[in-house]
Amino acid sequence: MSYKNVTILLPAMDETYSMRQTVETILHTCRRKDLCEMIFLLCSKTTEESRKTAEQIIADYERYIPMYIHEQELPGVGGAIREGIELAKGSHVVMMSTDLETDPNVIKTFIAAAKKYPNRIITASRWRKGGGFENYDKVKLVCNLIFERSIGILYGVGLSDLTYAYRIFPTELMQSIKWEELKHPFFLETALKPLRLGVKFIEVPGHWAARTEGESQNGFFDNFKYFKTAFHIRVLKEEDILK
Repeated sequence: MSYKNVTILLPAMDETYSMRQTVETILHTCRRKDLCEMIFLLCSKTTEESRKTAEQIIADYERYIPMYIHEQELPGVGGAIREGIELAKGSHVVMMSTDLETDPNVIKTFIAAAKKYPNRIITASRWRKGGGFENYDKVKLVCNLIFERSIGILYGVGLSDLTYAYRIFPTELMQSIKWEELKHPFFLETALKPLRLGVKFIEVPGHWAARTEGESQNGFFDNFKYFKTAFHIRVLKEEDILK
């Protein structure tokens, strides 16, 4: 396998200016030949303002790389990403957000690492030197640290940020896995199932900043559902992970 280009998945609910900034930063910092396409993943709950923003971005920039809107059918953000993975035409696929909680400047780092290690998953870590948290709730920060360390021990890995929804994957790998989660635990699933298959990861620093528009779709107590996902995947047989 080698790196050819990447599909960028952009789920949107109520983002407008942050969605535009995300796209424009990627286009300004990455070479066009490294980008295959951008797919805006919208649903019935996507606001009219967010939808119009996606449509205008496409009108402004589709002459540079292919861009289109996909109307998701599965529920939840996990459902949106799952459908996007199946649609991806690039050799690699990026999972991120459009609210700037995932810094789009990291994409160029993802691409450089994927070119060097095309069979690995490159994942952003807020806990690595050079990464960090900005305006993150202190209670959630402590809980996140405890969870990350606990799951790392359970899986016998030294990865520091298994829950962060910001990664570049080999598309063929992602399309071969049987996904189950539909909501935010899907982000953890995208790390744990490949780990169970023996896929190697590389962490790069990623800086998280609280969104400045819209509302988070992940409540505090929803985070505890991640434990159920972690224990479930830990006992799966390999043949039950693959399609």
